[in-house]
Amino acid sequence: MDQQQYSVTIVESSVQRAGFTEEDVGDDQIVDMFLTVCGHSSHTVNSYKRAIQLFRGFVPNKSLREITWKEIEAFKVGLVKGYSSYSGKPLSPASISALIAPLKSLYKWGSDPNIGLFPRNPTTTVKTPSVPVTSAKHYLTRDEVVKLLELLRLESERNYLIGLALVVLGLRVSELVGIRWGHFQSDPLNISIWLNVEKGKGGKKRMVKVPQYLWKLFQEYRIICKNSNDDHFNRQVFAITSRQVERIIQSAASRLSTTKRTTPHWLRHTNATLALLKGASLQQVQNTLGHSHINTTQRYLHTVEQLEKAAPDYVEECLLDFIEKKNINSI
Repeated sequence: MDQQQYSVTIVESSVQRAGFTEEDVGDDQIVDMFLTVCGHSSHTVNSYKRAIQLFRGFVPNKSLREITWKEIEAFKVGLVKGYSSYSGKPLSPASISALIAPLKSLYKWGSDPNIGLFPRNPTTTVKTPSVPVTSAKHYLTRDEVVKLLELLRLESERNYLIGLALVVLGLRVSELVGIRWGHFQSDPLNISIWLNVEKGKGGKKRMVKVPQYLWKLFQEYRIICKNSNDDHFNRQVFAITSRQVERIIQSAASRLSTTKRTTPHWLRHTNATLALLKGASLQQVQNTLGHSHINTTQRYLHTVEQLEKAAPDYVEECLLDFIEKKNINSI
């Protein structure tokens, strides 16, 4: 059963249980059905829920069916100026996009002819703000990664393994904390170990190869944590929240001799940058990170090209004989 068929089944069963038609379904039920079938991770579902609640609070006297593009645009303006945000302060383009995207997704789903909960999609003409690409600068050098991992190792084996898994596997924090021991599996020839990422961004699944040394550390950590009374196969590898992971990485990073405000997501950017520098293909990096579009991965390629050889390097190379000769004569 594909995603659309699943959505239709959920709507039909919900309506039948309640004993009324689609037109009678209330806003709360519509939102609940949407969040049930959207197929996102629990972290994304919670973010979508908060965004939709914020919008509904902005237009308390209108139902979701009565909304037009005007209310959506007014909400967006309120986020820009701050009077419709949670904090009452103007939001960044990235934050505004994160609050508008769930509304666009909700109305696109509900206005589908097979779903039929909304007469139209009022978000089709609504544009999200242009978000500047900052990932090109958000990476650590090899030496910075080594120092960070050394600091994490001094804290505990768990923290060291968390940091190493983030940078080697390129995982998002939500994906890391969602790992269960049963998600690891070997290939048919028992040559390598793969991690089955169950709930990536957008609910997508992917397989990420686990290098031998990292898998050895996971096995050692499993022995330390093993409890015969637990269902080990379904137990979380790291019984920890996303916020706790963020604190662990940020705390260790604050002790580095750098002004970079490192977060766990920086380690994901670092994974892509180091992989490309060492010769990995764009396709390999795209598959590891779970990017839907190769354009997203290409951002890292631009960074790598600049790191390897930029235009000034070619100019200097052209003038190198003159520069070296000038330096010799001045000695």
